[in-house]
Amino acid sequence: MCGICGLAYADRRPVDRELLRAMNDAIAHRGPDSEGLLVAPGIGLAMRRLSIIDVAGGDQPISNEDESAWIIFNGEIYNYLEMREQLERRGHRFKTRTDTECILHYYQDEGDDCVRRLRGMFAFALWDGKRRRLLLARDRLGKKPIHYAAQNGQLSFCSELGGLLKALPARPEIDLEAIDLYLSLQYIPEPRTAYRGVFKLPAGHILVWEGGQIKISRYWDYSYQPKITANDADLAAELRDRLREAVRIRLMSEVPLGAHLSGGLDSSIVVALMAELSDTPVKTFSVGFEEQGYSELPIARTVAQRYGTQHREFMLRYDDLPTTLEIVTKHFGEPFADASAIPLYHLSRLTRESVTVALNGDGGDEALAGYQRYWLDPLANLYLKAPRWLTRRVFPALTSSLRDDFTRPTGRSIPDGLGRLGQLAQVDARASILRWGSYFSPPQRQILWQSEHWRNFLPDNAERLMVEAYERGSGSVLDRTLYADVHTYLPGDLLVKADRMTMAASLEARSPFLDHEVIEWTARLPDRVKVRGRHGKRLLRQAFAQALPPEVKSHPKQGFGIPLAAWFRGPLLEWSRALMLGSGSPLGKWLNPAPIEGLLAEHAQGKVDHGKRLYALAMLAVWARDAAR
Repeated sequence: MCGICGLAYADRRPVDRELLRAMNDAIAHRGPDSEGLLVAPGIGLAMRRLSIIDVAGGDQPISNEDESAWIIFNGEIYNYLEMREQLERRGHRFKTRTDTECILHYYQDEGDDCVRRLRGMFAFALWDGKRRRLLLARDRLGKKPIHYAAQNGQLSFCSELGGLLKALPARPEIDLEAIDLYLSLQYIPEPRTAYRGVFKLPAGHILVWEGGQIKISRYWDYSYQPKITANDADLAAELRDRLREAVRIRLMSEVPLGAHLSGGLDSSIVVALMAELSDTPVKTFSVGFEEQGYSELPIARTVAQRYGTQHREFMLRYDDLPTTLEIVTKHFGEPFADASAIPLYHLSRLTRESVTVALNGDGGDEALAGYQRYWLDPLANLYLKAPRWLTRRVFPALTSSLRDDFTRPTGRSIPDGLGRLGQLAQVDARASILRWGSYFSPPQRQILWQSEHWRNFLPDNAERLMVEAYERGSGSVLDRTLYADVHTYLPGDLLVKADRMTMAASLEARSPFLDHEVIEWTARLPDRVKVRGRHGKRLLRQAFAQALPPEVKSHPKQGFGIPLAAWFRGPLLEWSRALMLGSGSPLGKWLNPAPIEGLLAEHAQGKVDHGKRLYALAMLAVWARDAAR
């Protein structure tokens, strides 16, 4: 696992070595073990290395036999030993024992199609000196990042925004339309970033820079058709085998390895499979909260005891939250409001004290339908089919009187989620993510934004993005919704969070559920084995029924639940008020203060739980303040 960055020019102008080094220094946390630079006419490549495979001999950049091509690489390729054997039979000679070098040799034989050979997570830059051509590639699901910008005949790229900005002559203009998307989604969806002219290479895509021109193309997608017709028992057995294999190949490491154990279904299954495949006790790590109802530590302990793991825990307290939030924001480089980044950051630091690699349960919900909204969607669809006078007038009016106009406290104590059905009238029936997960609805965002900014936005920008992803899918409503999640929420939120927070601690995260072969197979499973009644991941529960303690099997989906409500009524209340409404607040350039005052007042008085909205605004304010410096 590493960080990569570079500069490429349309001509042969010399690369500023110190500028390249400054970019590389900005991502030193991603690779504390070593650094490497290549500077040649018109090209500069740099990387920071976290040594895991071929620790002694795998420093980068790495060249081919005649040094006409060079590569820098971030990630792990789990099938590289088979690749190496094939390449050696073709006559290729290797200088190292790394997975990185295999990519370079396959490029010599197969060109850009080399990416199709790779099973793993990756972001790499490959310079073809003979053709004066740069290839950037990102893994199928988007586990590893690449940011880039093209200005004045120069292409700059970096694993993180902070490093990329070092290469630009001036800080780019903030993209307010991207900020508006953030207020809906809690993240800025690819290919956009918070800055105009700065982009994320989308998951499953390659970028070619040649002759000063950029060409981007998709190299991978998958289908939910045709459906597999085997019986449930056979499907459960095959799911066990596929996940066992996905875990097995992710145990490849020359450095200590462990697992993040939340106590949920997915991470517990990963730990169970690791214990089955390991000769020594698995090292497991968990995080919990002091607040009642948020900590899954007791369940995690049960799993750890069941499999005899060497278990460590971290208890997250809110003593120094503002400092943590500022650190977290710096690593994202743009607004990001998934609050589970906070415990993941601290969990990763704890984990890194003992191991360099940690497996996790990420992706199980998107692969096998674990979120509550997957079984709620059919109910929502029925609601949307009801008479328009009921769905467009009566119910929205009732829920609006409760909380949608958050500038007017109602005096009623209601939960944050009560008005979600009221938003259905404003959201396309296909936009499942927005249907249940929108932080600020279009009317709420209209109140927030100053009018001169709001008039430049399309109120349904985020909805359009989700609908586009939904319509590219095929099959049932569930199939299309899962497809949309894998192409939006997964690379935009979950994998960004996992990469930045683990890399902030110089820790490599591996996700067996997100093996692309597992994703392709689970997509073709029939709906009945994913969702039935009020339960998701039915086949997964059946496949591992004997491997899990009863507490795990009966525990409802929780994830990294964060006590934001308590925090914004306690230690974060005055801090956030000063940040968002104080003199010189960075939000004052874009947003109206009255609705923010209304949110804080309603929340402090216990009338509405606005914790997630306040967190989104606070993270926006922290980022905007730092971006202005």
